[in-house]
Amino acid sequence: MSTVPAVMPTYSRVDLSFDRGEGAWLLANDGRRFLDFASGIAVTGLGHAHPHLVEALTSQAAKLWHCSNLFRIPGQERLAQRLVDGSFADSVFFTNSGAEAIEAALKLARRHQHVVRGETARYRTIVTRNAFHGRTLATVTAGGQAKHVKGFEPLVEGFDRVDFGDLDAARAAVTEETAAILVEPIQGEGGIFPAPEGYLSGLRRLADEHGLLLILDEVQTGVGRTGKLFAHEWDGIIPDVVAIAKGIGAGFPMGACLAREPYASALVAGSHGSTFGGNPLAMAVGNAVLDIILAEGFLDGVSARGADLIARLDGLVHRHPTILAGVRGRGLMIGLVCAAPNGVVLNALREQGLLAVPAEAGVVRLLPPMIIGEAEVTAAEEMIDRACVHLEREAA
Repeated sequence: MSTVPAVMPTYSRVDLSFDRGEGAWLLANDGRRFLDFASGIAVTGLGHAHPHLVEALTSQAAKLWHCSNLFRIPGQERLAQRLVDGSFADSVFFTNSGAEAIEAALKLARRHQHVVRGETARYRTIVTRNAFHGRTLATVTAGGQAKHVKGFEPLVEGFDRVDFGDLDAARAAVTEETAAILVEPIQGEGGIFPAPEGYLSGLRRLADEHGLLLILDEVQTGVGRTGKLFAHEWDGIIPDVVAIAKGIGAGFPMGACLAREPYASALVAGSHGSTFGGNPLAMAVGNAVLDIILAEGFLDGVSARGADLIARLDGLVHRHPTILAGVRGRGLMIGLVCAAPNGVVLNALREQGLLAVPAEAGVVRLLPPMIIGEAEVTAAEEMIDRACVHLEREAA
């Protein structure tokens, strides 16, 4: 008799399951109600069962699920054009996930150097320590964290790792074999570390000087999470390629690789593809997400609620210094730095009815849906306060 569970044990799961979601709230099968500040790790950015998304998906499901990329897909063309109109990009390749979007970006960079520029020796990518770019063999190599790569060696060749935020180190890492730079505007899984001021613009200059592609991983930061459509807009730079996922599907699995024209043109018919990427169901959801995200005032609201939440968290850090040590982040991508072990804090928050996400560097990530209002911010503040009081009493 097998001792391996039917579901392969690749996750350390909490003994909790959910029956349904309503906006920012999740209702568990045991009757408990949770305020969802995890959002499926920054995925359900518009909350649960949003009426506009439900209507878009069910309407499409009643008409056509899949036809493959052998044929034109009107919803795909519309979503691509909207992303192009709202961004730096000239063209979009749709995927099923963020990892696939990063893979597409890495392949695009190599192919641009090899085919368009004739630089066949250029294949290496400069990446940063403490990063996370996905779970495929290439993307775990790009992320480079020991816990993600152990046992999967030999890893994919072609990544040179430098400290996040260190421009001099990035400059020193450039060789005649370098094709691209890949970086997150805010390191998410690594502990919510925003790029230092001037870092992304410095990487932009470095890429221009050496003919490199600047690739941004906006899988977690993109599609409104920081209060702008893309986080790099805060830094006023124009990247060459950006990978997105999570928020653009709001819970439906999809991603995209956005690129400027000189680079996008490197991928031609037959050079790259996806069976499911860009299918009618995903495109219906993606377009519905943009209907909401791009509505006048929505992103300003995300910024305002993020600033309010960060201010209240600062107050909690001041009141509970043995439990909380600081707050960092942007918009509604917030890291609560813990003085106590972050796993202990996370469990205490859950006991109070608040769901959050762990990260490296002793951080609890707060990634609420972007539809939250003052009532949810107040509820979260009260839950965190009660969790801290409980932990303080336990330690006394």
